[in-house]
Amino acid sequence: MAANGKKILMLVGDFVEDYEAMVPYQMLLMLGHEVATACPGKSPGDTVVTAIHDFEGHQTYTEKPGHRFAINSDFSTVDPADFDAIIIPGGRAPEYLRLDSAVLDMVRHFAETAKPIAAICHGPQILVAAGILNARECSSYPAVAPEVTAAGGRYVTPGEGLDTAHVDGNLVTAPAWPAHPAWIREFHQLLESV
Repeated sequence: MAANGKKILMLVGDFVEDYEAMVPYQMLLMLGHEVATACPGKSPGDTVVTAIHDFEGHQTYTEKPGHRFAINSDFSTVDPADFDAIIIPGGRAPEYLRLDSAVLDMVRHFAETAKPIAAICHGPQILVAAGILNARECSSYPAVAPEVTAAGGRYVTPGEGLDTAHVDGNLVTAPAWPAHPAWIREFHQLLESV
């Protein structure tokens, strides 16, 4: 890990969006950070199945089989106090990970300690369930906008190409994988301030 590298927790689950797990993981490693990948019920050496969501002109995205994404940390022993930040990819994983009270407690730790939180696409569903979006601005995949608003947050409409990121204090959010350059750039800037 580089001298200024941070220790980041990435929460994933089966059918996490492939690009939103793989690409940020690789980008953050390239920038000198250490990334611990964790999933409830999984141990180091296990994998999660990913899904690739694409925008092909239909009323919603399409889903195709992705890759296997490696877990390198034991979720049951992860202590969020050991990490400088958390990253939450999208896909279908957030819809069921948000039902896990340990996941919500981890996310609340980062909110309560004002450590950087990055969430993309459907990842903000976990932020909603953790109750940390009240009076906060948040971008997400447009289908999650009603949840953000119902949780007391202010939904930030993404750019036409779904390629924008939004920062509200320690929170950086984005609508989908086309936003990776903006999202990871903003997240990296937050990490440098920690």
